Amino acid sequence: MSKTVVTPLRRPSAPRRRKAVALGNAKAPDALPARLFLLAYDPQRGRLTARSNLGKVLRAAALTDLQLTGNLADDNGRARLTMAPAPYDPVLAGVLEDIRAVGPRKWRRWIDRRPRAIIRAVRDDLERAHLIRVEPHRILGLIPADRITLRQPLVRRQILQSARDTLRPSRLVSRVDLRDAAVVVLASTADLRTVVTKDQRTRHKDRLAQLAVRVGPTVPALKKSLQQSQYSAGG
Repeated sequence: MSKTVVTPLRRPSAPRRRKAVALGNAKAPDALPARLFLLAYDPQRGRLTARSNLGKVLRAAALTDLQLTGNLADDNGRARLTMAPAPYDPVLAGVLEDIRAVGPRKWRRWIDRRPRAIIRAVRDDLERAHLIRVEPHRILGLIPADRITLRQPLVRRQILQSARDTLRPSRLVSRVDLRDAAVVVLASTADLRTVVTKDQRTRHKDRLAQLAVRVGPTVPALKKSLQQSQYSAGG
């Protein structure tokens, strides 16, 4: 029987304010769900892509973020809370409180939970940060919808470049920034081609697999969740 590894609890302290990268008058978000939302936006088409998978990708990104910052630990395939300080980011804080209320569950359970709600939460947070503009409109003059546009395209380009740089063979996998690795691996897992093209997935298959090991348990959990969704839709 395998022995459960339990991470020592740390004393809670005040919530941490997450750093942001300055780009002129704009700031690139540090939170992984915000990064992936911006990258899911296709500037050429002027809209979000992969909408059917986006909620689950953002949930996986939030869980990955919380694990990287020490708020969650893997306990035999389950996401377990630690006593690390709560994150400042409201989306991450909301996911963490949800887990606190329910208790330890498998990573996939948290990826499958309320995927539409996190899309709206991340979108609203990015709008408050003046990184996107959200305008109501009607499709064909009948169906209510929201039109999203980038207010700071340079921010998206910087995040995309940092993520794609992790695929360069000259960079040791062990030295790649885990946040950038998480972005490219989660995007590849969900076939988010605004980040990783089909050709890049093929050419860098082995490297993506190596990066996925470093990113952690959310990657296989996301893959299984998306496979089940495809199976259900096909059945």
